[in-house]
Amino acid sequence: MIVLGLETSCDETAAAVVTCDAETGAGLILGEAVLSQVAEHKPFGGIVPEVAARAHLTHLDALIHKAMSDAQVGFGDLTAVAATGGPGLIGGVMVGVMTAKAIASVHQIPFLAVNHLEGHALTARLTNQVEFPFLLLLVSGGHCQLLVAEGVNQYRRWGTTVDDAAGEAFDKVAKMLGLGYPGGPAIEAAAKTGNAKRFAFARPMKGKPGCDFSFSGLKTAVRQTAEQLPPGPFQPQDVADLAASFQAAAVESVADRVKRAAQRFKDEYPDGKALVVSGGVAANTALRAMLQNTCDKLGLDFVAPPLKLCTDNAVMIAWAGLERLRKGLTDTMDFKPRPRWPLDPTAAPKHGAGVKA
Repeated sequence: MIVLGLETSCDETAAAVVTCDAETGAGLILGEAVLSQVAEHKPFGGIVPEVAARAHLTHLDALIHKAMSDAQVGFGDLTAVAATGGPGLIGGVMVGVMTAKAIASVHQIPFLAVNHLEGHALTARLTNQVEFPFLLLLVSGGHCQLLVAEGVNQYRRWGTTVDDAAGEAFDKVAKMLGLGYPGGPAIEAAAKTGNAKRFAFARPMKGKPGCDFSFSGLKTAVRQTAEQLPPGPFQPQDVADLAASFQAAAVESVADRVKRAAQRFKDEYPDGKALVVSGGVAANTALRAMLQNTCDKLGLDFVAPPLKLCTDNAVMIAWAGLERLRKGLTDTMDFKPRPRWPLDPTAAPKHGAGVKA
């Protein structure tokens, strides 16, 4: 099987072609192309949905051509075409879905609407052949969730953010400190020369029952602390210390939530062997180190995809489409793009980022 995948849910426009070994089922990336929109959004300090949608519309066709050219395949070689069907910025999602539907219709191949979160969830099965069930930490600019992946299209959500997502907090703190956009890499870079113990920020939700997250209060604490510094431009060391202190608090908070979920996972899923982390914030090296240490103590394998496959990409959409295709989970042409699309529709609705039903 050869699947073309399209990703247009946020500020990356991407196309990729993947296949799998007929005997082992192992995945193989044949071709991929990604165009980041960071330059377009940087003047605004964040993502502007209308700008993102227009950029997707302008560049997607060329990226499809490049990915297929690199893969040395034509449309006649494709088994199916997959596109992010949600969740995401609806204008961008519509661009990818309509393009995929057109390709599927013209070439008479199956169309697959992929949940963007499932794309992140299944990436570790492409890169590391992780077996179900596994514990999943999905942590990005729009989402922060802990789930158990029981199988393709089978997820149990144990925790989610009750306010902001982790990546959103990183972006907004970076903007407060004048570090620019995107905030995650900027905070991590500034924190390298900072004193993480200078500012004693609370660790949100640490020690509390359950597996939910919260970052709004931490973000507010950083703003209040910054406002108490001497008037005038921030001094470089103050910025570094604030970044380091914020990052330490956020990472420690996430690690506490993951530890609780991992202990429950070992009790309820004795056959489960791995914690998988995915999403843009999964590229943070301090977070990875903390999670690796947590897994070592609890006897779980720690799996994080390569950095370029943690952020939004089309490889994960093509692979998730292929996994769904193997299960016979195709979609019809009346599929409607979804700005919200929970992985676990049975979980109680909450109003944090990325979890509204």
